[in-house]
Amino acid sequence: MLHEVKFLSFNQRDDVYGWIYVPACQPKGVVQLVHGFGEHSRRYLHMIVKLMDAGFIVAADDHVGHGKTALENDKWGDWGTKGCQTMMEDEHILKGIVQEKYPEIPYFMFGHSMGSIIARQFLAKYGEELTAAIICGTVGPGAVPCEEGIKALKPLVDAGKGAESDPSMLGKMLGGLFSRIEEVKIGNEWICHDPFVQIDHAQDPFDAFTKPTSNEALLQFIEMIDEVNRPEWAEKVPKIPLYNIAGEEDPCGNFGEGVRLVSKWLEDTGHDVTTKLYEGYRHEIHNYNDIKDEVEAGIVAFLNKAIG
Repeated sequence: MLHEVKFLSFNQRDDVYGWIYVPACQPKGVVQLVHGFGEHSRRYLHMIVKLMDAGFIVAADDHVGHGKTALENDKWGDWGTKGCQTMMEDEHILKGIVQEKYPEIPYFMFGHSMGSIIARQFLAKYGEELTAAIICGTVGPGAVPCEEGIKALKPLVDAGKGAESDPSMLGKMLGGLFSRIEEVKIGNEWICHDPFVQIDHAQDPFDAFTKPTSNEALLQFIEMIDEVNRPEWAEKVPKIPLYNIAGEEDPCGNFGEGVRLVSKWLEDTGHDVTTKLYEGYRHEIHNYNDIKDEVEAGIVAFLNKAIG
């Protein structure tokens, strides 16, 4: 069964579009899937099906400025003016909608890339509402020059230029992701070694990554990263099971170092965190044909253990 839902965003401007995928069985729980920057939730269909086959309801939306939400509102790369917690608050609204339909069962969150940043924001504010959480491909400290970006973008937003876009600014902020890429042809090679995944990503009509990102949206993105990439973030997270996974060649996680640092912050504050790095793989470990089944099996095993 599939429900399509629509709700008013926290930004008080856009209608957010989401989907609730329901397996034909007694569900074990709900996994709310939070997608990354520039993409959309249907890029996770393989994972969604695996989770459904394992007995889980899956809920997902397309963020403001992304996917069907951007298409229907005609607001690509524009997240509104309500600040860097907009997407996180939208995920909380979606959670409420899902739980009205399916109450009193375990509730989990999976976030990839920017989605892991959103999940980390969610954990700090609403984590008590979750049974457990998975952060995947998280952006570690230093992967994006946050201080430099905020200094460059905030004056533009304050001057009323938030809706404008400077494509070179996105390149400056994300240029470090190509530090170990020997040959750049498409501009997304850092996500995966597989050229078919690169082409699929680049040619996806719901891909917002190839469309201009407004100055204010880019500022919000950097502020989101800056907000959670501090040791004190971990102190706000409740003591629930956490699974931190990434590719060891993922530049977003500083090639493993940033991923381990986030886990260390959690360990130092008494959290139950399991860390898994996939050696030789880049950002989208769930899209590598040779390991995606293994990645998804690990997620299902973690969810089952959290329930048990």
